[in-house]
Amino acid sequence: MARPDNSSAPEPNAPEPSAPEPTEQAHSDAAPTNQPSSYDDRPPDQPNPTLNRAARVGRPTEDEQLLLGPPERSDAFTHTDPWRVLRIMGEFVAGFDALADVGPAVSIFGSARVGPRDPAYGVTVAVARRLARAGFAIITGGGPGIMEAANRGAREGKGRSIGCAIELAHEQSTNPYVDEAVNFRYFFVRKTMFVKYAQAFVIMPGGFGTLDELFEALTLIQTKKINNFPVILVGCEYWSGLLDWIKGTLLARRMVGEQDLTLLVCTDDPAEVERIVVETYRRNSAEASANPPRAGTS
Repeated sequence: MARPDNSSAPEPNAPEPSAPEPTEQAHSDAAPTNQPSSYDDRPPDQPNPTLNRAARVGRPTEDEQLLLGPPERSDAFTHTDPWRVLRIMGEFVAGFDALADVGPAVSIFGSARVGPRDPAYGVTVAVARRLARAGFAIITGGGPGIMEAANRGAREGKGRSIGCAIELAHEQSTNPYVDEAVNFRYFFVRKTMFVKYAQAFVIMPGGFGTLDELFEALTLIQTKKINNFPVILVGCEYWSGLLDWIKGTLLARRMVGEQDLTLLVCTDDPAEVERIVVETYRRNSAEASANPPRAGTS
């Protein structure tokens, strides 16, 4: 896959990140096959009681209630869809307020099931650390595994470490490396924040949730809802089967076009991730400065 030219347009006045570190440092950032024991030395998770309200009282989550069919009868207005719309609106407002000043940022996705000794954990720490040092905030889902590794790298890189947590049917906690936690009860509100406040997506090895974020980003780019937004897969061996299927099945049967193959790039090198993000951000910043929005537009 070719390197894309895809990143959401940043704020014209956003600070310009520093230049990428020299390429020769890339190898020192890559995680070895056997993870150092220091990755096992981690503080305890942070409790998140407000996000666990549904699990603690044994009621359905807000998402689950929203997606249920209309009841035969509902006497309580607070359980109807019109009232739920107001709660959704409030969640959007709260998310916008919490993240409005985040500045340049990158959303990092991946499996919650990855442990500190998995090579992907160390690579994620290295990727996030480099991006943080380059001036980008790191946004994750705030949970364990890859999310924890990304928040850990953000903290090590002295960057903003943000976790956008989601209410689930079971109790959960926020990983210990999240400095700013924003809680959500609706998946689609949370997913809006991941896209709206990021200049790029970095996709580490993951499962259904990771694939959901990946293909939603590709759909938004393909349909011109967002522009100049890099989508970077990290872990070429892991993603090779998916990329082969996209090319050998989707493209072969004309379900996607040749140009769609340029929407993603795959790499194993944390320095390459940094280079793509920094170069795209700088190019978009220059274009935004040269073509400021007209009055009445945004």
